[in-house]
Amino acid sequence: MAADFHKPAHFGGGEFEAFAGGEDPAAIMRAAHESARALLARARRSEDPEVVERLVSYTDEHGIDALAELWARSAPTSLPGALWRIYLVRAMIHHDPATAAILFQRGVEVLRTIDPVVAGAPTPAGPSEIDELADRILRGLFEGDFAIALDRAAAFCRVAAAGASSIADDQEATDPERARELTTRALRLTTTGEELSACARLARDDSLE
Repeated sequence: MAADFHKPAHFGGGEFEAFAGGEDPAAIMRAAHESARALLARARRSEDPEVVERLVSYTDEHGIDALAELWARSAPTSLPGALWRIYLVRAMIHHDPATAAILFQRGVEVLRTIDPVVAGAPTPAGPSEIDELADRILRGLFEGDFAIALDRAAAFCRVAAAGASSIADDQEATDPERARELTTRALRLTTTGEELSACARLARDDSLE
């Protein structure tokens, strides 16, 4: 199958499906790593921009569960683990870009770091800008500097986490349930940001596998 990735063929989703099936943990991990490497190789070797666009929009047609079955159990600091987390962040943003924009904007206001600049969103950033940012970050994995794309995703997570934590503090007295939800989201975003930053460091050392 690896030979297929030397051709600028259109991406139709079969590359994921070919690795699906089986419950042997070693086989699942091997499939996860092989598919992640194959997809990156295909995108970077192809001269057809439609290949990248289909990779970016894959979960729009097939759903995030199509990737979860293959990549969700991979180690956080691995190539398939990194891809899974970026797709997951994109899915979160696309599911509710208005909330993602609110969290990001609050994070920009309360943070005193360069993370908003690293993430690359305009200021102020509304739902459409944050939606587009998610696609640009994912697209960067396939056609730009891989480590930079991971850094941008990590920065977005840190900014949104700071925003979620700040809004949770505001709502603690009036809406404790919502405050708890936002605190949980902040913790998850923080963890994801840390994992993506670790992946970026490994990518720069050419040791993300």
